[in-house]
Amino acid sequence: MTTNTPITPAIERTEPIRIDNLLINFTTEFLRIWDTDGLSAKSASFWRPTPAPDALPGYFPLGDVVTRGLSNINGKKVVAVACEADIASTDSTKGRALRRPDDYELIWKDSGSGSKRDLSIWRPRPPAGYVALGTVCSSDHEKPSLNAVRCVRADLVIPSNTSDMIWDDKGSGARQRVSTWSAVPPAALPGEVHLASGSFFGLSNYTRPASFPVYCLRLQIGLQLNTRPSPPVLCGETPTSSDTTDDPCYTASLPWFTIKDPRYPATEQLRRSPFYQLERKDRYILVGHARNTGNDSQIFRWSAPRAQRTASLRTFSHTTSIEFGAQWQTHQHDALTFSARLGHDFTQCEIHSNEWGNMAPIEVVAVVDPNRSVAAYLVQSDYTLVRADGTSVTEGFSYTDGSSLHISQYASPEPEIIVVPVSEAAEEQTVQAPLAEDEPSAPLSTPDQSATTDIAP
Repeated sequence: MTTNTPITPAIERTEPIRIDNLLINFTTEFLRIWDTDGLSAKSASFWRPTPAPDALPGYFPLGDVVTRGLSNINGKKVVAVACEADIASTDSTKGRALRRPDDYELIWKDSGSGSKRDLSIWRPRPPAGYVALGTVCSSDHEKPSLNAVRCVRADLVIPSNTSDMIWDDKGSGARQRVSTWSAVPPAALPGEVHLASGSFFGLSNYTRPASFPVYCLRLQIGLQLNTRPSPPVLCGETPTSSDTTDDPCYTASLPWFTIKDPRYPATEQLRRSPFYQLERKDRYILVGHARNTGNDSQIFRWSAPRAQRTASLRTFSHTTSIEFGAQWQTHQHDALTFSARLGHDFTQCEIHSNEWGNMAPIEVVAVVDPNRSVAAYLVQSDYTLVRADGTSVTEGFSYTDGSSLHISQYASPEPEIIVVPVSEAAEEQTVQAPLAEDEPSAPLSTPDQSATTDIAP
């Protein structure tokens, strides 16, 4: 029997993932329950996740873990554990996120194997409306405690597929048969992450199950929306610089296990950056401007280069594992199994319409009325992935949205014409000039009178 001594320090308290009233966190601490040491079967070890009560109070395993080989997995392997949130579900009809099983059903026990220690494997029987995400082991042949595991409300999980077999007891000499498997998440829907808890499920035969109820956790990618920049308004004959902001318009919060960080291994990611922020900043880029000084409408044309580069996006995806317009999956050996996909609004690409690979220039045409100026703009989105401490994981990249064309026109003011009314001609007036003081005045004329004489008749 090998030792259980942890190899690395336990994970300290980290920010949990919240799904309604369910909290998801992670542990690297395990208790060895049993292994195949001394048996002729293929080597394997069975473990119980043991979240530290000081760092993860109230958290429960979702099932036990089986690994190939006898090596100590403490500090090396990470699995999900769950806790009931303090705040109830947003839907009062749904009830608690977690319930303990009603009972257990025996799958296998090691009787006849000759093992120095006993082991039995049990399938939890969940309450109605809940599902079990894994099986539970016991270090004897008695049922485990009902508090050994928690079942999850059915609307918080998604039906999943079955992995390749992890281990079976062939050669052990046990009177019963058992094979162990794990869940494989289905293709994620846009804006979602599907996560396998890391536990296993057992079957009492060696045949791959054709249909067996297997489930993964269904998480939503947190998306924070801020105000987008306002379209520029042309206020003169030539455009001025458009307003820009340092705040991202969209921020997608991605759990650590969905990111490949070139600086840290998985367990260090969990410690240092439980979440990564993929930021998108939008800004209006001037394509061209012109002025129509003629008397008729005029057509102006510009050719706008696209910001996206296939090599830049390929480098980003190779470095971080994140895909645009497609899902991405587990990228490291023996890591948590997941599938994830960003939403269409964030990535600006649909399943059947992806312009990220289109680097042809965008042709812009504007019809401008007489005596008007025009400016044409397109929106450019700049993407950056940052850690919890604000440092960038790798170089960012950009995208030009060909459907975001914005045209603004400005009409020059017409010169103001002042109309002055024509006044009527002033009437003529005769004015006698005054005489000088030393000028003698002429005698006044008197009417001509006939002389009268007295003549006798």
